Amino acid sequence: MTTRQCPAVLIAAPASGQGKTTVTAALARRHRQLGRKVRVFKCGPDFLDPMILEVASGAPVHQLDLWMVGLEQSQRLLWEAAGEADLILIEGVMGLFDGTPSAADLARQFGVPVLGVIDGSGMAQTFAAMAFGLAHFQPDLAFAGILANKLGSARHAEILRDSLPADIRWFGGLPRSPDIALPSRHLGLVQADELADLDARLDAAAAALADSVDDALPASVSFTAPQVQTLPPLLAGVSIGVARDSAFAFVYQANLQLLRALGAELVFFSPMHDTHLPAVDSLYLPGGYPELHAAQLAGNKAMQAEIAEHHLQGKPLVAECGGLLYLLDSLTDLQGERFAMAGLLSGDAVMQKRLAALALQAVELPEGKLHGHTFHHSQLTTEMQPLVRGECPNYRRTAEAVYRIERLTASYVHFYLPGNPQAAAALFRP
Repeated sequence: MTTRQCPAVLIAAPASGQGKTTVTAALARRHRQLGRKVRVFKCGPDFLDPMILEVASGAPVHQLDLWMVGLEQSQRLLWEAAGEADLILIEGVMGLFDGTPSAADLARQFGVPVLGVIDGSGMAQTFAAMAFGLAHFQPDLAFAGILANKLGSARHAEILRDSLPADIRWFGGLPRSPDIALPSRHLGLVQADELADLDARLDAAAAALADSVDDALPASVSFTAPQVQTLPPLLAGVSIGVARDSAFAFVYQANLQLLRALGAELVFFSPMHDTHLPAVDSLYLPGGYPELHAAQLAGNKAMQAEIAEHHLQGKPLVAECGGLLYLLDSLTDLQGERFAMAGLLSGDAVMQKRLAALALQAVELPEGKLHGHTFHHSQLTTEMQPLVRGECPNYRRTAEAVYRIERLTASYVHFYLPGNPQAAAALFRP
């Protein structure tokens, strides 16, 4: 079989903050309630939206991106999903045409039609002009229709619907309601496991969507079979301790799947709550929100000592962004309070009110080249000399440092490991 057919749509918007995640989650929950198996993907580097979308759909959510993930891996993920799903939903990133490559580039590459989402707050007929722009700015882009978000009333919905040109399909809309809104903080949405009423919000969004959108599936898309990938057991017999709690939750599911596919055993632990490390060969400290839990992390001296001992024994340790902050001498929060961290890396980080860096990164490590991204609000002061620096494929202003001490590798960069399985295995192999 060289192709698989599956209904699919990419949910996009004119800009960030229009409600793409809410709409995508509502669609996923609604079709799941109808007994359909839904697979959801997130376009571009993101950790928080996929957490919400996984709860909504009941299935793991992976990233798709023509640069970071790559064409071949994106094709493989879509092909696999098309073999098991009744519907594929892809949430876009930023505005539909923003970035290189953009969400539009991804949709065009795989022939997936775009469903435009526009925040209709304070708008009437101008809504139609924005919809027209999304639909016609790139004529070769398949466009499924438009959906309005944050509607003020049923009459507001009618005004927006009636303003649309005849060739743009009205998909309905979602009301402006605190019952379905998804709260956010400085790095994006609040993590799914911190929202006790998340299921209620998703059910409310699905119900609101059902009032204005029919339950028909979008058109089927043909997905082409990828090249066969054979992964050697480069990590057979290797156990990797993976930090996982409210402070360390930003990790690509594809990274964990790859490590397992290479033969590794993954053992999860909490630097916040556990006082002992599991008996493992390597450690993986992904990103997250250590700044929100700095007091608890600083107070867990037993865990800091065990991680330090792991490092002193010459065992591999990979730390990304939040993991990097945890290994520094100190971390100062937005209130100006300084907390002592693990002290494996000489340096101090201070949280900033403004974004410090947001960029894709390509890093040429001794183990091989890896793609990833950086997104953080902290500023690092250190006298450590970088092993290498990343390179941004777009504006090139951001060049994140990668630090290495013995087998410890740390950076603000979140690496996408499936892009180079051999390099990933070398980082974690004892």
